[in-house]
Amino acid sequence: MAKVSALKAADLSGKSKATILRAMNSGRISFELDESGEKVIDTSELERVYGPFKSKAATESEALVRAELQRATDMLEVERIKMRVRGLEDQLHMTQTQLDDMREQRDQWQKQAQQILITNQMSQKHAEDLKQELRDREARERAARQKQMEERLRRQAENENARQEEIAYSQHMSEMPIWTRILQKIRA
Repeated sequence: MAKVSALKAADLSGKSKATILRAMNSGRISFELDESGEKVIDTSELERVYGPFKSKAATESEALVRAELQRATDMLEVERIKMRVRGLEDQLHMTQTQLDDMREQRDQWQKQAQQILITNQMSQKHAEDLKQELRDREARERAARQKQMEERLRRQAENENARQEEIAYSQHMSEMPIWTRILQKIRA
């Protein structure tokens, strides 16, 4: 088999020169010294360690395939990201719409609450006015009853006084002789 330098071995195996030199120094790849004292590696030794060589055309073809695969992968990733962005934009739009709806509902509820509060305040004012009117009416009725009671008591007292006067007069008359009573009635 042919003997090659470390640089040519790196070229043939597809590895870097540093990788080849490290393998030579560690003993993984055996080498010989040529007449000029340079280290040379048998190509069969390279195939033993790194597998069969690939031709330059195969390597270039492989690189093209890898590049094409990478481009396709990148395009797929871009499309996936675009779809994700569209989905997120749709979601954002829906969320914004919901937020606008919620704000509108909140505004309507606030208006309703204010109307209820105003109505409630008016109702409370009306209720307080009615309570005051009832209190005033009760006070007037109480005063009227009190006045009626006082009038009744005054009349009772007058009647009592009149009755006592009548009783006193009757007693006085019963003590008088009958001729005196007849004369008083005639004069009256």
